[in-house]
Amino acid sequence: MANSFDACFAVVIGEEGGYTDDPADPGGETNWGISKAAYPGVDIKALTQDQAKEIYRRDYWTPCRCDALPPPLAMLMFDAAVNNGVQRAKEWLQAALGVATDGVLGAQTMAALQTATQDSEAVQGTCAEFLARRLDFMGGLKTWQNFGLGWSRRLAALPWKAMALNLSE
Repeated sequence: MANSFDACFAVVIGEEGGYTDDPADPGGETNWGISKAAYPGVDIKALTQDQAKEIYRRDYWTPCRCDALPPPLAMLMFDAAVNNGVQRAKEWLQAALGVATDGVLGAQTMAALQTATQDSEAVQGTCAEFLARRLDFMGGLKTWQNFGLGWSRRLAALPWKAMALNLSE
């Protein structure tokens, strides 16, 4: 899974894109998906894609233990962490696995993950449950009116992109 991060990063960065400063976005000024609200000490406008990649690995990929996940689930988890927050992504994974949603990816969660990802059908079921929980959350956001159609497109395309990662591993 050494290349999983690079493959997932390519998908996420393609969704996040470059510099924006949309007044409707509560994150404010954003570049490569890195917002001023989340990273007030970063010069967002001058942020390079390589710098963003370092932030993504350190603050999203690694805390979500994406290296321990099957590639399709790693893709969904990583995208959710970037777009909705690491804690929520962890809790959605736990809910999809049917374990306590404490946001700690410890022994109980990892044991449930082993059981829930024994074959491709099980992985698909876990991915579907994860995405359903994410979509349910996002549909309730105040910013859904402004960004909902774009988010819907992103979430609708994500399983296809995630499964393609699994085929190429």
